[in-house]
Amino acid sequence: MSDTQIYHNPRCSKSRNTLALLQDKGIEPDVILYLETPPDAATLRTLLAKLGKTPAQLVRKGEDAYKALGLGADSSDEELLAAMVSEPRLIERPIVVRGERAVLGRPPENVLDLLG
Repeated sequence: MSDTQIYHNPRCSKSRNTLALLQDKGIEPDVILYLETPPDAATLRTLLAKLGKTPAQLVRKGEDAYKALGLGADSSDEELLAAMVSEPRLIERPIVVRGERAVLGRPPENVLDLLG
């Protein structure tokens, strides 16, 4: 098991580029295909803490599911967490975790902060 994990969507170019950047640095992360095996609410809370972000900062507001679920600026953290659990495509990606820290790979070069 690697000390690095990536919450990965192989259809996303940023996610693919982030994974390639890690591999170019000699890191073979554990790849979590989060659309197939979505994180539960507790895992999302842990990721948010490691990222230093709120649910509103991690949710993809441009997704159809965001609007379909009636989410908006007034949605609570719990509502957003529940939405991301039920509709994992609402989770911004890729998320790279190493130890007690995590970063969003947007842009992919953000992961270099975890490696230094």
